[in-house]
Amino acid sequence: MEVALELQGETLGDDREQSSHEGTSFTKLLLQLPRLKHCKWWLRVATYTLFLLAGQSTATLLGRLYYDEGGNSKWMATFVQSAGFPILVPLLFLFSPSMASTSTTSSTISSATATPPPLSRLTLLYLAFGLLLAGDNMMYSYGLLYLPVSTYSLLCATQLAFNAIFSFFLNSQKFTPFIFNSLVLVTMSASLLAVNADSENTDAGVPKGKYVIGFLCTLGASATFSLYLSLVQLSFQRVIKRETFSAVLNMQIYPSLVATCVCVVGLFASGDWKVLGKEMKEYGKGRVSYLMTLIWTAVTWQISSVGMLGLIVEVSSLFSNVIGTLALPVVPILAVIFFHDKLDGMKVMALLLAIWGFLSYIYQHYLDDSKSKANKTGNGEPSGAVVEVC
Repeated sequence: MEVALELQGETLGDDREQSSHEGTSFTKLLLQLPRLKHCKWWLRVATYTLFLLAGQSTATLLGRLYYDEGGNSKWMATFVQSAGFPILVPLLFLFSPSMASTSTTSSTISSATATPPPLSRLTLLYLAFGLLLAGDNMMYSYGLLYLPVSTYSLLCATQLAFNAIFSFFLNSQKFTPFIFNSLVLVTMSASLLAVNADSENTDAGVPKGKYVIGFLCTLGASATFSLYLSLVQLSFQRVIKRETFSAVLNMQIYPSLVATCVCVVGLFASGDWKVLGKEMKEYGKGRVSYLMTLIWTAVTWQISSVGMLGLIVEVSSLFSNVIGTLALPVVPILAVIFFHDKLDGMKVMALLLAIWGFLSYIYQHYLDDSKSKANKTGNGEPSGAVVEVC
């Protein structure tokens, strides 16, 4: 009897040891999953950043090529900023609304399984954003038409300051010394670039009245675009309440459809469509190049917009605007490569200031991550828990 009890005790001990080992392995697996999710968040932010920088820089260079080679229709320049949305439609079939959440900011946005808002509310939302986008694009087109490139770039840089104000009131954006430092550096970078613009880019023949119109339109466009970014972030938080990539696509596709329809109406109402055939014939690099320039301009603007919206969802509208402003000093460097522009010390300094400002913003998020991890560890939670960013 005693031997039997000893054997039974040993068997129970082995079972407990095996169970304990399996429990430890399962616990380790659970601790690794949040870390994996956090790495995926940084990967998504890096991808969206690449989309925004590459898309905006390429679209700007193609827009310059369009004007340099003889294009002059402001309605066409506005049209291509939103008309490329059909290339995003196939992606809607690849990313269904039932996908897992694409963000770790669960404190600001509900999960991907949240009840979708009524169709009527979404329709009004997309319609309002589409009209706002069309007006903003048109104001930018007028500004670029009537202003010297230096003044235009300087005014475009003010959208970062506008966005900081709107983010503070609409999105409860907190300002730290590193974020403030980032805003100052990126704004200085764009301003330095604008002031140092080549004199051949200025157009002294523009009448004073049109110059004032271009100035006011560009300033208004900067403020409108900043308001648009903050309202998009607010809409994701309060109305859409989903973090899926399909929600980002919807926010880009439907407002772009509305904006494109507005541009088509404007193109025919203004009579610009009558001169497009002549413009194509007289285009410096030929008809095929004319069409390809417009097509790829439209495509790259959509890539840029997806990156912009993705950063709004993952981080904030202010961060998205910081990345967009970072492209201002990047474009002249690319112009040196593709258009053989002159590279001077001011351009290099502007690029270094922009990179410094960008790294300052990233470092603030690193500090937020470290503080969040420390708080979770102090509260008895695993240190590898998912970090809430922004």
